[in-house]
Amino acid sequence: MPLEDRKTVNSEWYTTICLPEVFEEIRKNNRQRRIIRHHDNVSCHPSSETCRFLDGRKIILTGHPPYNPDLTPNDFYLFPSVKNKLRGQHFSSREEAIDAFKMHVLKILQSE
Repeated sequence: MPLEDRKTVNSEWYTTICLPEVFEEIRKNNRQRRIIRHHDNVSCHPSSETCRFLDGRKIILTGHPPYNPDLTPNDFYLFPSVKNKLRGQHFSSREEAIDAFKMHVLKILQSE
């Protein structure tokens, strides 16, 4: 979920805006669906506020690779690769940022 108005990601935004919207979207078709979440090393992810939020909603956090090898390509190649290509760019709208992200992802060869 993109941030608006160049705000900084912090625990308050993450637990009051980002995660509730993401979980609502996931649960649209199945309210009882179990959610397993993977966090990277962003500072707001392991915060006590985030942990309380996830515990209160019975969201399970999954371990990092190699315990979850399906996540390895995204964590160690896809996301860093796209982040590096987008670093330093400024976008005039949320849609423009999403389009730029999609463009870089689509340019990556499947073999990579």
